[in-house]
Amino acid sequence: MASHSQKSGHYFVPSSASYSVMLSAGVLSLLSGFVFNMNNFAAGKWMMIFGISVVLAMIFKWMASVVNESEGGMYTKWEDKSFRMGMITFIASEVAFFTAFFGALFFIRIIALPELASFDPEFTLYKGFTGAWPSAGPGGVVLGKTYEVAKFTPMAAWGLPAINTLLLLTSGVTVTWAHWGLLKNNRKQLIIGLFLTVLLGIAFLICQAMEYHHAYTEMGLTLGAGAYGATFFMLTGFHGFHVLLGTLMLIVILLRSIKGHFTAANHFGFEGVAWYWHFVDVVWLGLFVFVYWL
Repeated sequence: MASHSQKSGHYFVPSSASYSVMLSAGVLSLLSGFVFNMNNFAAGKWMMIFGISVVLAMIFKWMASVVNESEGGMYTKWEDKSFRMGMITFIASEVAFFTAFFGALFFIRIIALPELASFDPEFTLYKGFTGAWPSAGPGGVVLGKTYEVAKFTPMAAWGLPAINTLLLLTSGVTVTWAHWGLLKNNRKQLIIGLFLTVLLGIAFLICQAMEYHHAYTEMGLTLGAGAYGATFFMLTGFHGFHVLLGTLMLIVILLRSIKGHFTAANHFGFEGVAWYWHFVDVVWLGLFVFVYWL
């Protein structure tokens, strides 16, 4: 049976739903609970639990409605084009997000540290500061009292970070292989490729958790370790969060593929997640080079 949009030739408009309102209420409860919890209010923890429960439930139901509409033939080229434009815009915003953090890293390393190190030693508060990277930043004076710079060991590139690079690069190959299987209507190749990609994503997250534990317990490398610690954890932490989201999305696509969703001609749900995963891979290469290696 032809869908409404196919019959009318117009863009598909779904029936009204309260998902956006409920999702906003869940986010408000989550963030308010976080603030209350930071200020030692007992209700904060329960508000956070309630908020995240509402957010997850609404995301699940909302995405389930989109899947049902897609599998029900409600979407045509109009909707497919808009979905692609939306995903491109979203990834572009993510590029801007990481560009800001990379910009902060480059500003500190290329401009701020050399300038602080160039001050006249007769007049500067930062005597003996060389501006070499990695750096926690210069020592200084606060209200007449001296404070010491945090001591830490920088994270080496050729340990867990190198393993994680190999994992993510391999995952880019497996998700592309899965895509080729879908284009050839080879359901077995599609499922195996997605399954391997999910496993590699989970392995990456486990390795990063091990890296963070090692940094905090043995290296003195924390968020409080000055300029290096802050930029290290902000960049790698946000990237790890994106890997987590990408892995969850890949799991959903894998389950849908097992159920028989997607065809060679109609599979933007798969493509959108694959685009996102390749973006995560590219960002990691930048992190490996500029945060770990150089």
